[in-house]
Formats: sequence, structure tokens, C-alpha cells
Amino acid sequence: MRPLAVVPTYNEIGNISRMIPALLELPGGLEVLVVDDNSPDGTGRAVEGFAGTGRVHLLSRPGKAGLGQAYVAGFRRALAEGYDPIIQLDADFSHDPARIPEMMAALENADFVLGSRYCSGVNVVNWPLSRLLLSYFANHYTRLVTGMPVSDATGGFKAFRREALAKLDLDGIKSDGYSFQIEVTYKLLKAGCRLAEIPIIFVDRDAGTSKMTRSIVWEAVWMVWHLRFPWLF
Repeated sequence: MRPLAVVPTYNEIGNISRMIPALLELPGGLEVLVVDDNSPDGTGRAVEGFAGTGRVHLLSRPGKAGLGQAYVAGFRRALAEGYDPIIQLDADFSHDPARIPEMMAALENADFVLGSRYCSGVNVVNWPLSRLLLSYFANHYTRLVTGMPVSDATGGFKAFRREALAKLDLDGIKSDGYSFQIEVTYKLLKAGCRLAEIPIIFVDRDAGTSKMTRSIVWEAVWMVWHLRFPWLF
């Protein structure tokens, strides 16, 4: 087993210097791949400061090109270099890295694991009511359109077996944000992969700036129809 955490960043210098040590302290020799979109705040340079550990790697991209494509780039590197399993999480501690060992253990009976905010009630801390309602009803809308039996289709805290991730057509993934998370989960389920959801508590960031925009929301609104009825598009 050679586990890897893929962490996309853009202007996350206030978080990444804390997140990397938290990941390295986990059992199992987890390695870290930070995919940075040329952050002007020096996030990439902060990551390079951990190079001496031999377990932290930086994939620099020339500019801000979206969360989904950052993950795609990270997944390509992970598959090419033989990592297994592969974990994805945010850099801002909204996903608790301490839950990763539990997610990896759940892969014994699943092909990919989703850390869910909604599979055991609503477990979100520090979000305004408007943001919480948007997320909750976006997931209800997604289930209604796609038929996916998933409580948190927009969740971004995931762990994959290598064999499952290799089933994705990475060239065919063009979405970002919420819709990227939906697209990956939908396509893996359609490929016959087994999903396990485990409850997590999602805590909103206390450093840095949210990347949520209206365009991300609207992309997700239309993406679910494209996934469910591709012949119409």
C-alpha cells in the first residue's frame, strides 16, 4: 500500500503549512501531492519547504484553471506513479485529515468512499443558513435528476481504490466545483464501483477565502442533466 493525498490549492498559504504536517502525522506513511495553480500568495513555495521529508510533492500549474482540472492533474500523477489508495481533500481543514485512516479502512469493502455531511443528519459547522440550504437542496436536486443513491453527491472528501479511479475517463471530465464531485461519483457508480458513505462533520474554513461562485452553482445545475441524459446534449 502506497497511499497519497491529493490537495488542490489556490492562495492557501494560511492553511497548507498546517495541513501538510497533519497529513504526515497520520499512520501508514501517507504521501501528499499539492496541486497548486500558481498561487500569488506563495502557497507553492511553502509546499516546497517540505520537500526534504521525501513525502511531499508539488505539481505546479501555470494559472488558475479550476478545481476539477486540478484534481484531474493530481489523479493522473497518482495513477502514473502507482499510488494506492488515493485520497482527495480540501486544504482548508473543512475536511478533517484525522478521518483519513477510517476512510482507507472502509475501502476494504468498497471501491470508493465518500465523507458525507448528510448521511446522518446535517453535520455542517459555521455555514450561514443560505449556504447550508443551497448545499442541502443541491444534493436533493442531484438525487432527483440522476437517481444516485447518495446523500452528499457534492461532497469533496473522498478515498479511491486505484482500480476504481483508473476506470474514469479523465480526458472526458471537464467540470469543476460542485459538478466535478457529482460527475466523478456518477461515473464511478455507472462503472459498477461500490460506494460507501461515512458521516463526517464539515467545518467551514477559518483561513483563506472560499472559491464558491455563481458560475460554479450554475454549472452544477446543468451538469446533472447532461449526466442523466447525455444524448440530449
